[in-house]
Amino acid sequence: MEQGEPTPDDENTPRIPSPRAAGDDLTGGGRGGSGTFVPGPREGNRFTPPEPEPHASMDPEPHSVPEPDPEPQAVPEPEATVHEPAPHEAHAADPPSHTVLKSLLGAWALAACSPEETDAVEAHLTECAPCADEALRLRDAVGLLHTERSLDLDPMLRSRVLENCLGRRPARIPVPVWAAPYDAETARLDALLNDFGDAEWHAPVRLKWFEQERRVTRRTTVAGVIGHLMAVDALVATALGLDEPVPMDPEAAAAGPTARTEALWRAAQSPLTRAVREPWREQSHTLIRTVSFAGRGVAELTVPYGEFALPLQDAMLDRAFECWIHAGDIAEAVDYPYDPPSGAHLHRMIDLAARVLPTTLAGRRRAGLAAPARGLVTAGSPGRSLRLEIEGVGGGDWHIPLDSPAAVASPEHEVAHVALDGVEFCRLAAGHVPPQDAAVGQLGDREAIRDVLFAAASLSRL
Repeated sequence: MEQGEPTPDDENTPRIPSPRAAGDDLTGGGRGGSGTFVPGPREGNRFTPPEPEPHASMDPEPHSVPEPDPEPQAVPEPEATVHEPAPHEAHAADPPSHTVLKSLLGAWALAACSPEETDAVEAHLTECAPCADEALRLRDAVGLLHTERSLDLDPMLRSRVLENCLGRRPARIPVPVWAAPYDAETARLDALLNDFGDAEWHAPVRLKWFEQERRVTRRTTVAGVIGHLMAVDALVATALGLDEPVPMDPEAAAAGPTARTEALWRAAQSPLTRAVREPWREQSHTLIRTVSFAGRGVAELTVPYGEFALPLQDAMLDRAFECWIHAGDIAEAVDYPYDPPSGAHLHRMIDLAARVLPTTLAGRRRAGLAAPARGLVTAGSPGRSLRLEIEGVGGGDWHIPLDSPAAVASPEHEVAHVALDGVEFCRLAAGHVPPQDAAVGQLGDREAIRDVLFAAASLSRL
């Protein structure tokens, strides 16, 4: 037998006929079709007989033994064209196997497949549970390859764009340098609030600050925080002759930030909603326009805060600082990253806190919350000092007088040295970090260091 099979023992078994042309060689289609025969490749002047089919039928015909096919004669090769299916036709007729699709899962997880491969893999995942599980594991693994990045723009981008624009065409009415941090921080917070839905506006926020020797918290919502910022910003607005954004009784209006905030929260018939954003936003824009048109003399205008007062330029820095701190509280409540201010603005905020520290320390000493002065000196004379070293972006060195706000801090009279990161110091001054838990490098008089750290935490308020 030509196929290598054993010869039957029965002599009456009919002889198997010679192999016929394969069905694929017939352009008409099937094995029994009547299509035109396509000859095989030629060797010299003769055609090579077609190879037998691997699975040709071996069933003998029952009543007659056919004669073997005559050997084809050398005839001119007909000009027949074999139709080759287009790639999309072949794909449609013969979809990739399970093995092929499984091998594409890694590329699919990395989004590296072609559109056709992606469609085939995703169609397969709806039918094959093991591959679907493997695809989920690969997608999770791909997620670990990418570091988390904030969707926020670089906080310096706005400043660089404005600087470039103003370099080409200076502003006719520029924003004062001391008001630029407030302008930047309100713009950043407004961008954070831009895409908030109703659920985010009612997300719970826990405000934190430091009173006396303990940490105090207050629970509110994102909308409540914006209302708080608007109420305290109104202290600056009324000092500039602007109207109150929310009418309140004169006694509450003349009180400090805490009383004003409580009055605004009580004035609302129901919990504040996203509607509070527009009045806060309009008020911040009005403050920037007003101080820009007011000129240089307005920087020293006094802004009362109830128990104390600040010059307008320091009050605007204070509002920028609180806006950043509470924006961080909001971002934490909705689980969103939020970067600190730019280095130049952060340096100004730290400088304000360092300048206020001696007065705060003296007030704590009068209340019996700090150690008594060790050496009183006349106003303007050098006295004991603590060196406050702020590291990182916005950092620098400040010398804090310890015994009297009127004394002059001097490196020659330094008795203690404290080193903190800039953001850590701001969190301490905001009451978000207890003094005993702050990451502080310290050297020298321990009592003086403790008094200054607690005084820094006492700068915080609602």
